[in-house]
Order: sequence, then structure tokens, then C-alpha cells
Amino acid sequence: MGARLRWRKFVSNFMLTLTGICAVVSVAVLFFILGYLLFNGGTSINWDFFTKLPKPVGETGGGMANAIVGSAKLLAAASLFGVPIGFFGGIYLAEFSGSKTAGVVRYAADLLNGVPSIVIGIFAFSIVVRPFKTFSTLAGAFALGLMMIPITLRSTEEFLNAVPKMLREGAMALGASKWKTIATVIVPAAYRGILTAILLALARVAGEAAPLLFTAFGNRYWSQGWNQPTAALPEMIYRYAGSPYEDWHRQAWAAGLVLLGFILIINILARTILARGISMPRS
Repeated sequence: MGARLRWRKFVSNFMLTLTGICAVVSVAVLFFILGYLLFNGGTSINWDFFTKLPKPVGETGGGMANAIVGSAKLLAAASLFGVPIGFFGGIYLAEFSGSKTAGVVRYAADLLNGVPSIVIGIFAFSIVVRPFKTFSTLAGAFALGLMMIPITLRSTEEFLNAVPKMLREGAMALGASKWKTIATVIVPAAYRGILTAILLALARVAGEAAPLLFTAFGNRYWSQGWNQPTAALPEMIYRYAGSPYEDWHRQAWAAGLVLLGFILIINILARTILARGISMPRS
């Protein structure tokens, strides 16, 4: 009996130590990447990096102001396209669909979420770029918006399903219609979770370069309007990192640090919102 107890304690302590080591390694990888980016790109981050255009080949300095603005335009347009489709699709799955229809839509959304981003880029190139014979900000936003749809849809459905059933029953018992119940009770109760899903979808597509190579293409100057090629941080990192110029390599590391910082901020914000729970806002 004593030997069996000692064996159980040994196994328990061994597994506890193993899981602790794995947790430390997981966190260490993130800090190693952050440290590596800081070491290689921290010296290239200055005011010029955020305010100036890239310098011509052979000249040092310059910045990626056009890529920062281009990324903001792409994410804004992608959100206007992908978020409403995912949001209303999630409402349909949670409130109106039957079991068979919901199963098909969920399966299709999960498949779309698993499609490689480069395939999304090729599809957007065939649908948007080739017919109009131009790379553009809108084409890049279309590709990124497609990637945001399944994330927003599935997350919205889950958060809506987490709303207590008694809230639905109480609103309908007071004479509210189905749509009024959804708009005034269910969605406000789950708004924190839905907002978190939107932020996570933004973080998911913010670092994608492959779709933009086929759609936005890149631009070393300011992109006027929405129907011209535009630069973006992931696309600039790809081009600069593969170049033979040392200064471009430093700029690529700096852009990677800025992009990672942006994604970390979005994730922290999303977790902060989600940690406050799902509850009805007080009138």
C-alpha cells in the first residue's frame, strides 16, 4: 500500500513538473520572439519610420508610413465587408436555423476558416483583380474580409447561445417580437463577446501577407483612393526580408516589431473585454 502511494505521488509530481516546464517554454517562446525583434529592429524604429516613405534602393533611412496607412485602410475595409456578414450569419445560426441547416453552415464556415490564406489570395485575384485588370486596396480588403467571416460567424453564434434562455423568454412574454428580442435583449447581452470576436478576427488577418501579394500587390508611394495598389506591413516585411540590402533587413525587423505589437494590443484588449463577462448593460 505504501509503495503504491509513493508511486502515485511520484507520478503526480512528475506530471506537475512536466506541465510547468511546458508552460514556461510556451511563454519563453513569445518573449524570445519579442526580444529577437527588439534586438534586430528596435534601433530602426524612430519618428521617420512612422512618417516617411521608403527610400530608393541604395539609400539608407526612410520609413513605412505608406504601409502603416495601407494596413489601416485594408483592415477597415475588410471589417466593413466581413464583420456584417459574419455577425448576421451568427445571428441566423443561433436564433433561426434548424439543426440540419446550421450543421451545414457551421461545417462550411469551419472549412473556410481552414483554407490556406494563399488560396484565398488566388481566389480574390481571380474574382476581383483579373476582371478589373488592376490590383487595389479593395481587392486586398475583399481577401482579408473573406478570412474574417468564419471567425466572426462562429464566435457570434457561440456568444449568442451563451445568453441565458430566460432573457429570451422574458422579452417575448412581454410581447416583444423575435427580431426586437434579438436587437434589444440578446445582442446587448452578448456584445462584449461579439466585440471580442471582431477584435480577434482583426488580429487574425492583420499579419497575413500571402493574400495581399495577389490583390493589393504593394506600392512604394502613397496610395490614392481605393482602386490602386497599396502597401501593407506584412507585404513590406516579405519584400524587405528577401532583399539583399542590410538596411532593408533592419526595416523589415522594425515592421515586424510594430506589427506584433499591434496584434498583442488587440489580443490584450479582447481578453480584457471578455474577462468582464456577458451581462446586460444597465439603462
